[in-house]
Amino acid sequence: MFIENANLLLLSSSRVGSTEYLQHALGMIGEKLNGITELLFVPYAGVTLSYDEYTAKVQCALNEQGIKVTGIHEYDDPITAINNAQAIAVGGGNTFHLLHQLYQNKLIEPIQQKVSTGMPYIGWSAGSNIAGLTIRTTNDMPIIEPQSFNALQLVNFQLNPHYTDHSPAGHNGETRAQRLAEFMVLNPTTPIVAIVEGTALDIKLNTMRLISGLSGSKSLANGFIFKAGCKTEMTTDDIVDDLL
Repeated sequence: MFIENANLLLLSSSRVGSTEYLQHALGMIGEKLNGITELLFVPYAGVTLSYDEYTAKVQCALNEQGIKVTGIHEYDDPITAINNAQAIAVGGGNTFHLLHQLYQNKLIEPIQQKVSTGMPYIGWSAGSNIAGLTIRTTNDMPIIEPQSFNALQLVNFQLNPHYTDHSPAGHNGETRAQRLAEFMVLNPTTPIVAIVEGTALDIKLNTMRLISGLSGSKSLANGFIFKAGCKTEMTTDDIVDDLL
């Protein structure tokens, strides 16, 4: 499934290296909002901090952009909040808890419908993960069981934010690539797009490209596409519309 007219910014992470919260992404967020100054924030992935604290954290990060951030939990009717939103942002945290709350509040279809109108959707980490077909390629622990693993299905592939294949010396657990290989065995026709920290997928007008908020080494901006047992590198020079 791919929602026509989707206008998405799917960030791998809220930080990269030692940067401040969302600082590397401010330019990408500003470009995606394109003059919109009111943002509806969905803090449901937050577990160890309150929704008020999470919303205030995002507001602080976006102050210099002149963006007013309002948490969806502040509304009596979250569906109405989605329907009236100029743009939606969904933050990171625990993907299972996020999706559980979306189902509990009956927000899957309202978000899909609103995105189909061209309204900007911005996600990072868990907020990006749920834009895919399912959350079965998340890195998170299943601390709660959502109604379904089926996600927003704004794009026609799986996502894996925070991608790294680093394996510390002496560590005998599976690498991220090995975990994704398990998914591919059972789902050989479903692509997975793995995005590294500091990068994002920018989707608009049925076109998708990998973009980066990083300066310096271009190699840091590379992502990967996993499908049918193969791992293919993706750079900011590549055209990846065929994944939509």
